[in-house]
Amino acid sequence: MVPRIYRRPVRDRLRKFPAVAIVGPRQCGKTTLARQFKAAYFDMETEGSEARLDAEWDQRTSGAELIIIDEAQQAPRVYSRLRGTIDADRKRNGRFLLLGSVSPSLMENVSESLAGRLGMVRMTPFLLPELKAAQMDDLWLRGGYPDGGILAPEMFPEWQENYLEVLATRDLPNWGLPAKPRQTSRLLAMLAASHGQPLNASQIGASLALNHKTVLSHMDFLEGAFLIRRIPPYFANIKKRLVKTPRVYWRDSGLLHALMNVVDLDGLYRQPWLGQSWEGFVVEQTLSSLIASGKRAQPFYFRTSDRHELDLVLDWGAERWAIEIKLTSNPSPAELDRLNATADLIDAKRRVLVCRISRKIETDRLLVTHLSGWLRRLAA
Repeated sequence: MVPRIYRRPVRDRLRKFPAVAIVGPRQCGKTTLARQFKAAYFDMETEGSEARLDAEWDQRTSGAELIIIDEAQQAPRVYSRLRGTIDADRKRNGRFLLLGSVSPSLMENVSESLAGRLGMVRMTPFLLPELKAAQMDDLWLRGGYPDGGILAPEMFPEWQENYLEVLATRDLPNWGLPAKPRQTSRLLAMLAASHGQPLNASQIGASLALNHKTVLSHMDFLEGAFLIRRIPPYFANIKKRLVKTPRVYWRDSGLLHALMNVVDLDGLYRQPWLGQSWEGFVVEQTLSSLIASGKRAQPFYFRTSDRHELDLVLDWGAERWAIEIKLTSNPSPAELDRLNATADLIDAKRRVLVCRISRKIETDRLLVTHLSGWLRRLAA
């Protein structure tokens, strides 16, 4: 079993809160992680589990054993009962571990019932720091889902195709997405073609016979299901015209590649959108690794109308970092000069080029490094 970096934050939050929620996409390893803790386990998608939990509630909650409630969004009535049980003994922490496949923003019962009582851990499929550095290209190609990606390469891309079909036909409608499965599948394909680009909701809507507000509403559900990520633009007080539309990325590169009919690394390298795939992979690894390590920075991208661009801007509050992402092992001096010139426009303190270089280059303000080195630097 590959150790997950989320075990420590779950344990820490169980010490601080009566209830802890592990949220993340289906099949990313939440149940496997949770069952490493000694606990009574109830899966709300298994027939009879909700009735059993209801019947045994007083017995279970009066004891000292941790209670795991898997796919908790399937049993919304549990949340109000949790609140009463927690409030009856508020000083007692580490009582409940809830697992969910949708963001709390789509689970009104969480915000209404458990505000101030719930610690949150946002889990992802496997990240590069959890694996060997030599597995980077496998992770990029197939994604981080254990069953269909990095731990079961023979299942790619059939596993991803089935996963997306189940989401479109069952899960997303159950979570409230008001769209027919065929329309959802078309939207997923169009968002794959838009990966790493500024979002044009009107253009996508025209292709689906929807208005742009409906497209944006549907994308809220996809983001809440941890499928996509929208990165807002960074606005700077400069004289240049700025691009002001969010960029959209698929969070798991394996799902992206399955949607784009890529089956192997050779095929990936032949794609005209190769650079955008690599960029999205690095962005997701960066932001998810930051969250997993407990660090907080607001992510943006930056682009002017005359194509001065930063793939990622991390705003730490007191300072900004400018990050450029290139699929090269030999960055040119001109690329570094352009990075520095664009970083100057937003007064970035640190400038980072993440590429395929074998040995890092570092000065007071500039860091040129490979992805593993960059993620280690963030964790430190």
